[in-house]
Amino acid sequence: MFGSTVTVPNNSPHLRKSGSRPVVSDLGDELGNGVDEGVLHSVEMNDIWNASTTISTAAIMPSPTFLWRFKVLLFFIWGFICCKIGWDSVMRMSVELRDRFLYEAFLYYNPLLLVTMMVWLWGINLWVFSQSTVNYAKIFDLDQNHLTHREISKCATWMTIVVPTSMTAYLYLYSHGEVSLAASQPVLLYCAVAMILIFPFDIFYLSSRYYFLRTLWRIVLPLQAITFSDFFVADILTSMAKVFSDLERSACRMVHRQVATIAWFEADSVCGSHSVAIPLVLVLPYLFRLFQCLRQYKDMKEKTSLFNAFKYSTAVPVIFLSALKYHVLPEKWTNFYRPLWLLSSVLNSLYSFYWDVTRDWDLSGFTRIFKFNKPHLCTYLLYGRKWVYFWVIGSNLILRCTWTYKLSAHLRHNYLTVFTIAALEILRRFQWVFFRVENEWIKMSSKSNIQLSSTETSSEEAELLSNDHNV
Repeated sequence: MFGSTVTVPNNSPHLRKSGSRPVVSDLGDELGNGVDEGVLHSVEMNDIWNASTTISTAAIMPSPTFLWRFKVLLFFIWGFICCKIGWDSVMRMSVELRDRFLYEAFLYYNPLLLVTMMVWLWGINLWVFSQSTVNYAKIFDLDQNHLTHREISKCATWMTIVVPTSMTAYLYLYSHGEVSLAASQPVLLYCAVAMILIFPFDIFYLSSRYYFLRTLWRIVLPLQAITFSDFFVADILTSMAKVFSDLERSACRMVHRQVATIAWFEADSVCGSHSVAIPLVLVLPYLFRLFQCLRQYKDMKEKTSLFNAFKYSTAVPVIFLSALKYHVLPEKWTNFYRPLWLLSSVLNSLYSFYWDVTRDWDLSGFTRIFKFNKPHLCTYLLYGRKWVYFWVIGSNLILRCTWTYKLSAHLRHNYLTVFTIAALEILRRFQWVFFRVENEWIKMSSKSNIQLSSTETSSEEAELLSNDHNV
C-alpha cells in the first residue's frame, strides 16, 4: 500500500513534464519518505531550459508582417527588373520588326496571362465567399482537401512570376540574336504547364487537379447528368474562348517550328490569322454549353433548358459570319454578310444580357433593386446596396456588347485592344460569379428549409395520431 505508485490528477503539483513525457512522483513519500530532490531539480531545470529555448527561438524568427512586406518588396523588385529588361530588349529591335514581333510575343503569352488573371480573380471570389454565409464547398460538392483562397493565391502568385519571366527571357534572347533559345522559351513553358496538370503523383494539389480535369472531361463529353460545377466551369470557358483560339495558334506554330519567326504573317501561312481553325476553336466552348443544355432537357424535361441552349446557339452565327470576310468577295461581305453579322451580334448580346439578369442572377427584371425593404430579397454578399446592382447590370450590358468584338475574327487588327477586351470579359465573368453562386446557394437553402419543414410537419402529425390512438 504505502510506497506504491498511484495515479495523479492532471492538475496535481506532483505531475510535471520533462519535454513531452509526464513524470509521476511516489505519493508514499508524503507520509514520511522524502521526495527525491535530485529528480525534481532536474525536472525544473528541463522546464527552465525548454522555456528559454522557446523564447530565444521566438526572438530569432521574424514577424509574419515583416515577412509579408519583404515578399512584396521582392515581388516589386522582380517586376521592375522584368520591365526594364523587356523594354531594353524591345528597343534594340528595328522599328519595322518591333510591332510584328510584339504581336507574335502576345500570341504566345497573352493566353497564359489571361489564365493567371482568372486564377487571381477566382481566389478573390473564394475569399469573399469564405467571409459570407455562402458555402461554396457544398455548392460545388468539394471534399475537405479542396483549395482555399490562400492556396489559390499562392498558385496565382507563382503563375504571375513564371509567365512574365519566360516572356522577358523570350524578348531578351531574341533581341540578342539567340533565336533558337528564344524559340524554346514558350515551348518549355507550355510543356511545363501541361505536365503539372496531368502529373499523376500526389504533389501540386493532386485531388484539385483531378477534380478540374474530370470536370473538363465531363464538359467535353456530357454523357452523364450535368452538375452545377459542370455548367459553371463551362460558362467560364465561354469567356475564355479567345484563350483557346490563341492556344491553338501557338500550338500550331510550335508544331510547325514557326516560333520566333515572322513567316506566319504571310497569307498562305499554315497558322495564319485567316485559318479556318480559329472560328472552330472559338465556337467550341459554346457548343459544349449547348450540348449540356440539351442533356439537361433530356434529364429534367424543363423548357428553360431549351431557351438556354438557344442563347448559346446565337454565338455561332457571330463567329462564322465574321470569319467569312476572309473567304468571300468584299462586295458580298459588305452588302450581305456584314448586316447579318451585325444582326446576330445584337441578338446574342441582348439575349445573353437578359439571361444573366433574369435567370443566372434571378433579379426578376430589375425588380429586386426596388425591394430592399424585404430582407429575404437582399443578397448575402452585398446586403442590398443599390449602386452595386446598378453597376453590375450596366457594366454587364456594356461588356456583353464589347465581347462581340473579340468573337469577330475580322476585327482583330489591334492585339492590344483585343487583349484589353478579353481581360474586361474576364472581369465581367468575375462579378457574374458572385451573383450566380449566391443565387444557387439561396436555392439550395430554400430546398433545405422546405424539406426540414415537411419533415417536422410529418413528425408532428405522427405524434398527434399517436396521441389520439392512446386516448
